[in-house]
Amino acid sequence: MIVVTTSEVPGYRIIKVLGIVKGNTVRAKHIGKDILAGLRQIVGGEIKEYTEMLSEARAEAERRMVEEAEKLGANAIVNVRYTTSNVMTNAAEILAYGTAVFVEPAS
Repeated sequence: MIVVTTSEVPGYRIIKVLGIVKGNTVRAKHIGKDILAGLRQIVGGEIKEYTEMLSEARAEAERRMVEEAEKLGANAIVNVRYTTSNVMTNAAEILAYGTAVFVEPAS
């Protein structure tokens, strides 16, 4: 699956637009890691527990988006975007979305 943030795939032409696809996940860290993150806020620096959580969440949201596109028969997703929002204290939703398309090499 080709996944791009652009409206076109270089070297390919879009044959068919199949529709909007999305994938999301809501993640939270457990209390032990929250305590470590809180301590890190005091001393400064990267909060690695949250960096890891969000990285895993983005990968899962993208995987789900790709699955949805595959079900539609797509071989590419264009205009991909990611967004995040807090759904409760220390829990975040990551949403990946784009347009599923079928492309073929440009001649």
